[in-house]
Amino acid sequence: MPAEPPRPRLLDAFASRRIAVMLLLGFASGLPLALSTGSLQAWLTVSGVDIKTIGFFALAGLPYTFKFVWAPLVDRFEPPWAGRRRGWLVLTQLALAGACLAMAQLDPATQIDQMGAVAVAIAFLSATQDVVFDAYRSDLLSERERGAGAAVSVLGYRLAMLVSGGLALILADQWLGWPATYRVMAVLMGLFAIVSLFAPPVPPLAAPAGAGAPTAASRELLGFAAMLASGLVVWFGLRALPWGALEADRFGRLLVLTVTLMASFAAAIRVARAVGFPSFVAPWDAFFARDKAIWLLVFIVFYKLGDAFAGSLSTTFLIRGVGFSQTEVGAVNKVFGLAATLIGALAGGAWLARADLFRALMLFGVLQAVSNLGYWVLSVVPRHTALMAAAVGFENLCGGMGTAAFVAFLMALTQREFSAAQFALLSALAAIGRVYVGPASGVMVEAMGWPSFFVVSVVAALPGLLLLAVLRPTIDQLHTEKPT
Repeated sequence: MPAEPPRPRLLDAFASRRIAVMLLLGFASGLPLALSTGSLQAWLTVSGVDIKTIGFFALAGLPYTFKFVWAPLVDRFEPPWAGRRRGWLVLTQLALAGACLAMAQLDPATQIDQMGAVAVAIAFLSATQDVVFDAYRSDLLSERERGAGAAVSVLGYRLAMLVSGGLALILADQWLGWPATYRVMAVLMGLFAIVSLFAPPVPPLAAPAGAGAPTAASRELLGFAAMLASGLVVWFGLRALPWGALEADRFGRLLVLTVTLMASFAAAIRVARAVGFPSFVAPWDAFFARDKAIWLLVFIVFYKLGDAFAGSLSTTFLIRGVGFSQTEVGAVNKVFGLAATLIGALAGGAWLARADLFRALMLFGVLQAVSNLGYWVLSVVPRHTALMAAAVGFENLCGGMGTAAFVAFLMALTQREFSAAQFALLSALAAIGRVYVGPASGVMVEAMGWPSFFVVSVVAALPGLLLLAVLRPTIDQLHTEKPT
C-alpha cells in the first residue's frame, strides 16, 4: 500500500506568499476605517467643531452597512488592468490615497461640508475595497489556507486600526498635526496599491458551457439604478408615515426600522428582477439552488449570537457591574483582550489547516459558549483584577478562534463567479445578531441581573450549535463545490 502523505504541520498553512499577501491587504483594508470615523472625530473635536455637527459625521459610516448593494457590480465589471480582483484593489487604494490627500487640504473651521463629503467618499471607497478583498481572498486561497488567511487578515486589519486610530492621534498631537497625518496615510495607501499590483493573480473565470455573451453594461447599470431608486422610494415613503406611539418606545423604533428595511429590500429585489439586473439576481439564484440554503443563512445569524450577547455590554458590566476603574478596563479589556483575539484567530487558522471545517466550527463554537461563563464568575465573586484578565482573555481567545473558522466558512460558501456579491451579503447577514442583541441586552440585565444574563448568553449559543450538527453533511460537502 502507498504511504499516506504526511499530515501538515501546525504552522505550514502560514508559510506561503499568498498568506503573507493576506496580512498586507488585511492591513490595507483596515487602515481607512478610522480615517472617516474616530480619527476624523478627534480632528474635528480639537478644531472646536460643535458636538451636534460631529455627531452627524457618524452617518459617513453608512456605506459599510450597505456595501452589498453595489458589490454585484464588482463581480460584473473589472478594470482593464492587473487581472481579476487586483484591478479593483489597485483602483480603490489609489482613490483612497487621493481622498486622504483631499481631506488634508481642508479646514474644519471653514470647509466642514466638504470634509463631510470627503469622509463619505473615504467610507464608500473603503467599503468597496473590503468587498474586493473579501472576494479576492475567497477566490485565491485553497481549502487548507482559508483558516490561516482569515486569521492573518484579522491580524492585519486590527493592526491597521491601531495605526490609523491610536498612532494617528499621537502623530497628530505630538509631531505632525492632522493634515500631515492624513498625508502619511495617503502615502501608505499608495504603497498598498503597489502590493496589490504584484499580488498573486486569481485565475480567470471559465465561461460556463453554453453561456452566451455577458449582459450589456447599460442594462446592468439601468437595473442597478432602478433597484436603488425603488428601495429608496419605499424607505423614505415608509419613514414619512405617522407611526405615532410606536416610535415613542425604543423597541417600537427598532420594529419600525426593521419593517422599513425589509420592505425596502423586498421592493428593490422585485424591481431588480422586473427590469433585469442579472448581476444582483444571479448570485442569489445560485446560492438558493444549493441544498439547505435557508438553513445555512439561519446558521450564519445564530453561530456568533452567544458571543454577541456577552460582548454587547462587557465594558458596562466591568465598570458598573463589577466596579473596575476605566483604566483597569482599558488596559485589560481593550489591550489584553485585543491581543487575545489576535492569538485566538491565529491559533484557529493553524488548527483549520489540519482539521475539517465542521470540527473546527463545532469545537470553537462550544468554546465560545463556555467562555461566557467567565463573566458569570466575575458577577458572583468579589472583584479581582487577575480574575478579570483571565475571563476577558479566555473569552476573546475563544472568540478569535470562532471568528477564524466562521470567516473560513463564509469563504467556502461563496462561488467564484459571485464571490464579491455573496460574501458582502453573507457578512452583512452575520451582523444582524449584533444589531438586535444590543437593545435586548440592556432590558434583560435590568430584569434578571448580570449573573442570569450571562447564563442566558451561554444558552443563546446552543441553537447555532444544534443547527451546525444538523448541517454537518452539507458543510462537509462545501470543499468539493468550489475549485481551489
